[in-house]
Amino acid sequence: MIALAVAMGVGRFAFTPLFPLMVRDGVLDGETGAMLAASNYLGYLVGALVAARINIEAATMLALGLISTVVVTAAVGSTSSVPLWVILRFVAGVMSAWTLVATSAWALGWLASLGRPHLAGAIFAGVGLGIAATGLFCLVAAGPGVSSVGMWIELAGLAAIVTLLPLAVSRSLPAPIIGAAATTPQGASHKPPSNTGGLIVCYTLFGFGYILPATYLPALARQLVDDPQVFGLAWPLFGTAAALSTILVSWGLKRANRLSVWAVSHFLMAIGVLLPAIWTSLASVSIAALLVGGTFMVITMIAMQEARARAEGHATVVLGRMTAGFALGQLMGPIASAAIGRMTVDFATALNYALALAAAGLLSSAFYLWHELRRHDSH
Repeated sequence: MIALAVAMGVGRFAFTPLFPLMVRDGVLDGETGAMLAASNYLGYLVGALVAARINIEAATMLALGLISTVVVTAAVGSTSSVPLWVILRFVAGVMSAWTLVATSAWALGWLASLGRPHLAGAIFAGVGLGIAATGLFCLVAAGPGVSSVGMWIELAGLAAIVTLLPLAVSRSLPAPIIGAAATTPQGASHKPPSNTGGLIVCYTLFGFGYILPATYLPALARQLVDDPQVFGLAWPLFGTAAALSTILVSWGLKRANRLSVWAVSHFLMAIGVLLPAIWTSLASVSIAALLVGGTFMVITMIAMQEARARAEGHATVVLGRMTAGFALGQLMGPIASAAIGRMTVDFATALNYALALAAAGLLSSAFYLWHELRRHDSH
């Protein structure tokens, strides 16, 4: 849980609540911010592809990912060079992907070996807790005279302290008892099982669907209310919803089918994605934060569990492919928004069209998952 909180809450998503503060301080503008975000997404894609190909123990990959995340986060606050920021955010993306894949393979392997898969919600709640904690840190620390760049170093310091626990645990318990499921066997094919292709496509559409609201919710809130104490609440709200939802759903999965929950989550996220495009208000942004935040980690948890169940002893490979698909989808989000922007009058209109496109992708993948569920039920 703590590993995912650091890797995703800090390595991946710290930029979201810090972005409007950096714009406030005049060290970034919208165009530069988009470049830094795209660099992180590209790093996440590269990290996922590499994680799917290399044969390293999950615990070792986890340790490398966490330590590197702390170092590059501190480095962002140690420079004011935009080209260096681009490189550092790329490396942070790589390490976030490594840590997510490694933690998922390591922790889900242990839970499976202990016969307690329902505790997966506690692990994946870490992402939401990390997001909420980072958002609250920015809310509390963002005083009038406080440098947003210096906040990166403070955040890295906090991350370094909490990282000590997952490093110690993964070192003392290096691999689950059913170790073959956590890593690719020597000489085994890197080709994932054929029954995971549709899941990878759905997970890619999920990445495309969620990334625009996940990137722009605090910025949208800031356009409506310029008080940091108000617009800053959007991100902690998003993270808290993510953390609570994974715990609640993982217990509910004792009675519900994974594919049905995945499909419903895509449908609810589609509503949350579309809402700010058709109703511009602080209420709509708050509801969107709850709907998107309340489903995005549920989808991550369920997709990882479903893919791992079908992995046939290639968990790291399949989870790496899933994460790469997600990374490709989220990389396409800002690109699609920028491309639409060239054909529309302003950024707000372009963003609304991109949100509608993202919602359409989520709805189509929800229908596929329902079809997949019925096909399984018929057999």
